[in-house]
Amino acid sequence: MKSIVKHIIILLIAFATWTSFAQNDKGYRFDGNYVVFTFSKFDYEQFTKDNSNDDIKFEDLNIDNVVVAGEFNNWSKYDWKMLKVDDNTYELRKHINDFRDEFTWEFKFIVNNQYWAEPSELDPNIKLSDIKRSNLNVYNLKMDTKAAIPNNKGNVTFRLRGYDDANKIIVAGSFNRWDEHDLRMHKIDNGWELKLNIKPGEYEYKFIVDGNWMVDPSNPSKVLNEFGHYNSLINVGKYVTFLLKGHSDAHRVILAGSFNDWNEDDIEMEKVENNYWKLRLPLPAGKHYYKFIIDGNWILDPDNPIKEYDGKGNINSVFMVK
Repeated sequence: MKSIVKHIIILLIAFATWTSFAQNDKGYRFDGNYVVFTFSKFDYEQFTKDNSNDDIKFEDLNIDNVVVAGEFNNWSKYDWKMLKVDDNTYELRKHINDFRDEFTWEFKFIVNNQYWAEPSELDPNIKLSDIKRSNLNVYNLKMDTKAAIPNNKGNVTFRLRGYDDANKIIVAGSFNRWDEHDLRMHKIDNGWELKLNIKPGEYEYKFIVDGNWMVDPSNPSKVLNEFGHYNSLINVGKYVTFLLKGHSDAHRVILAGSFNDWNEDDIEMEKVENNYWKLRLPLPAGKHYYKFIIDGNWILDPDNPIKEYDGKGNINSVFMVK
């Protein structure tokens, strides 16, 4: 008897844990530059047949396929087919470039191309809407329009050298739905600059110089876009902490590297207790070269044994972000 009770408790805990996970992913979630649609059969009590409006209980429905249908694909019952995760769960990842014009869309899941999944009216992501067939509860997909916000202490700096005669330069990308007016760059010595707070993820972008689109000439990472041209690519990665011990008499310590175009003023480190300097900043995945500048004097990181030549006769400290 105790063994049976023990097994029941374990099953209840497992089901509660799974249910909590499923609820966190119910409907959709954002994963960097992607919208991840998630369908779980156990999120629904009933389904409505498309032609007859007949209801069927979820336990009576055998799932062959699941499709995402919404305003973004004209409520197609066939186009956005989901991938099967297990017998009851399906997912579909869509790049935000697949969504056009608006920042909010209504959608539902349709099973076997004919049964509309009926989400609960109590779900906060649900609203009542007429989708050209009957009043049904639908998911309300809200795209995050604040993925990139101008900030003088932002985690990403866009910089374009030259173009002193330009009147206006914009940075536009998948982080702001390619808005051609939103993110205007500021004139600096020998170029233009804009600092943004951007959420972690991989993003495509371009500069717009007086109406002319161009890739970032200082960024070798680029991808082919749908028009047969290239977009620059940026990976907003994780936070990394740089430490420099000693030099307590220094007035100013700067971190300069390949991640900020070796700028000698951009990233100032903070002097903290216990006789060291500290800085925490986000870096994308990959290899990064850097040095410290102590009151104008460039030095390698004395606590980092990994060093490499840069092909120009210089030796730099190396940090890998994985």
